[in-house]
Amino acid sequence: MEFIIKNALLIGLAVGSGIMLLLPALKKGAGGVPNLSTSEAITLINRSHAIVLDVRDDAEFASGHIVDAKHIPLDQLAERLNTLKKYQDKPILVNCQHGARSAKACDVLRKADYKQVNYLQGGMDAWIAAKLPIVKEA
Repeated sequence: MEFIIKNALLIGLAVGSGIMLLLPALKKGAGGVPNLSTSEAITLINRSHAIVLDVRDDAEFASGHIVDAKHIPLDQLAERLNTLKKYQDKPILVNCQHGARSAKACDVLRKADYKQVNYLQGGMDAWIAAKLPIVKEA
């Protein structure tokens, strides 16, 4: 016990270092789905030709969305999975406004055996904050 008391600072540093080493593994979000930053999302879209799935409601989607995004509101996703069947083995980037609905949508997709599901960390708010292009419906 005396050793612990005398070396509390060193023990704290060792524990903190261990946590920092584990952070990359903890980056996985809902159900082990990668949580991508905007720059990682752009790389996935450009290099892997990922499909962007927007799970926001109709009004949010019309107010601005990622170029070429497929729109299926979260409450309709389970019934409309068959429209995404051809992308089952391809990378999919799921986004919503803030990130919460994306996590739920990723769970639905993973349970339906979609292999390469990712979600956009911070959702459209992060995309817009990064000043990345969006398309607005007329």
